[in-house]
Amino acid sequence: MKIFNPASFAKFFPFYEESASSNRPVYFDNAATTQKHKHVIEVTSNFYQAENANVHRAAHKLSAEATVKFEQARETARKFVNAKSTKEIIWTKGTTEGINLIAQCFAQTTLAKGDEIVLSYAEHHANIVPWQQVTQATGAIIKVLPLDNEGRIDKSAISGVFSENTKLVSLVMISNVVGKLNPIEDIVKAARAVGATVVVDAAQAVAHQSIDVQAIDCDFLVFSAHKMFGPTGIGLVYGKEALLDAMPPYQFGGEMIRKVSFSGTSFGELPFKFEAGTPNIVGVIGFAEAMKFVSSLDLRAVADYEESIISYTHKKLSDIPGLTFLFKGKPDVPLFSFNLTDHAKDVASFLDAHNFAVRAGHHCAMPLFEYLEQGGCVRASLAPYNTQTEVDSFIALLHQFVKSGIEAEGEVEASDVSVTTAPSLTPDEASIDDTTVDDATIEVIERFDKAKGWDGKHREIMLLSKLLERMSKTERNESSLVKGCESDVWLKAHLDDDKHWHFSADSDAKVIRGLLVIVLAAYQNKSCEHIQAFDIETYFERLGLLQHLSPSRGNGVRAIVENIRKVSR
Repeated sequence: MKIFNPASFAKFFPFYEESASSNRPVYFDNAATTQKHKHVIEVTSNFYQAENANVHRAAHKLSAEATVKFEQARETARKFVNAKSTKEIIWTKGTTEGINLIAQCFAQTTLAKGDEIVLSYAEHHANIVPWQQVTQATGAIIKVLPLDNEGRIDKSAISGVFSENTKLVSLVMISNVVGKLNPIEDIVKAARAVGATVVVDAAQAVAHQSIDVQAIDCDFLVFSAHKMFGPTGIGLVYGKEALLDAMPPYQFGGEMIRKVSFSGTSFGELPFKFEAGTPNIVGVIGFAEAMKFVSSLDLRAVADYEESIISYTHKKLSDIPGLTFLFKGKPDVPLFSFNLTDHAKDVASFLDAHNFAVRAGHHCAMPLFEYLEQGGCVRASLAPYNTQTEVDSFIALLHQFVKSGIEAEGEVEASDVSVTTAPSLTPDEASIDDTTVDDATIEVIERFDKAKGWDGKHREIMLLSKLLERMSKTERNESSLVKGCESDVWLKAHLDDDKHWHFSADSDAKVIRGLLVIVLAAYQNKSCEHIQAFDIETYFERLGLLQHLSPSRGNGVRAIVENIRKVSR
């Protein structure tokens, strides 16, 4: 067996080319989507440039060649999951559409009132919401398997949840939050004992282990290309032929028909009856290339490398003061979900300021965090192109974050900072209309002018967060919640006798509280005319803010501003 070399692996990915390295972030968000293999990019680009034609039915050579590649990709997928026939491979937009297809075409047509659908607390929203719609349509009910203290589906609870009424079981192979392999084989055996149909979500597993649907003995299995170095917007459903054959079509139109007449329409055979309309041809071709690449890997060598970096990263994270994991034990894939004493979004924002890409929030798994009684977490997810050196830098930054938080507490208390301090800059120097600029906004501008780079600006935001008076918990409710923000933001407004507006605002994320201080500096104790006239975009541009914030965070800031402008009209 060859020793795995992450640097050699990275050479397959244009993202890691030296020419792109100057401003390339360290990418620890592979559970959301992986980087794309160069052959995936090449074959998709070449198809559009030199081979573009629609598949099936056309009489010309270009279409025939495209059709051959399209159907060869289906054979590649059949081999990849060890299906018995290409009729068992259905192309979809991804895992989410795959589950919806099964829910609508199988579950809604077979389940009845009182039938039970079994899920777990580890499921992605895409493996919860479609089944909730099924229960509304059929009268079936959902039962939920608990997790053990390591975050895996609790095998000991299966017998207490499964019953003669259990008709469908839909579970994730590896959770996108927990990162641990569930006992799928044991669950399938238990489902077979009560005659239930089994759906497996393999989206997070497919890049880390081989998939054999016959060995698993599941009835359906779904996954997406973009989780395994392939293109976005394409995935597949594997389904046993007899089940797919008995199911009605998912959508209607071209390609999926045998004959259309106003006297009656008949549908095509498998797999085409589930693939209405012009398919994502280039996505399918790119998907096949990704499957070929993963199949060519020495998965044992890759697994050994991942195991080494899992152990190393887990140990280093465990040594960080105040860091807690969601569950006991290290993960089975290099996916680390944790919390520090600060809001998860603050940790992610700090890392982003230092060019590290991680994800924070509920990760489309709200029921899991309700189960854990937590609001979310930071998730760092690695792939085989990530290195121990990157992990060391990541760990050093987290230590720096913890240390800077402690220092900032003392610094803010010891300083005499106020957003109403007399300014040392003039309105002209601020480059904002002098009819709306005032001491508060100039003070903010001055602070940010002194900050060096985005790291310094980010630090100023975190320091400013200490100046925002917290709203009471009773005031932080649905009526004061600002719509359109990535994090929860609450805002209340009051008009005084002098027709000046006063705002109170809050968020659990420090970075948002800092941004609120910046926004309120422009609007606090101002007239309606002032609020409407103030050039907020120029203000933000002068501070050098929005170009560094993520699009969702920037849109959230704009949503806060729009809410203020709307309420004060």
